[in-house]
Amino acid sequence: MMSIPRKKKKTRKLRGSRLYGYGKQRQHRRSGRGGGFGGAGAHKHWWTWYTAHWPDYFGMGRRGFKRPRAVAREINPINLGDIERMIEELKEKGAVKVREDGKLEVDLSAAGYDKVLGRGRISKPMVIKARAFSRMALERISQVGGEAVKV
Repeated sequence: MMSIPRKKKKTRKLRGSRLYGYGKQRQHRRSGRGGGFGGAGAHKHWWTWYTAHWPDYFGMGRRGFKRPRAVAREINPINLGDIERMIEELKEKGAVKVREDGKLEVDLSAAGYDKVLGRGRISKPMVIKARAFSRMALERISQVGGEAVKV
């Protein structure tokens, strides 16, 4: 419930009134206002409150669909601009080779990356091997004269 900003609290204003603006004494004190005594209504009208604020109370919480681990795989992406910056690191990992035609062959799956994203640019033509490429990455690799090879 939202509170109304006041200079003085309502309780300070109604200090001598005994009922504090609730009409009869029963309207504010007994079980009528909260929807029952104690935890009454936990499986009825308080259900959404219990599942949101106390999810393990009934031992299940809010249920939903969870993809199996075999299907849901973490994707480790890398941007095009980062590939060119990280060439030395990738050479140390053994993921970069120089081909006979002078192009660099970068095997990102050997370096632990799955997908190439199109942010940034590359200046040299490269042959980049990865499991997946974004549309923008494919365009930018071909603009420079490189190749994108899906592994």
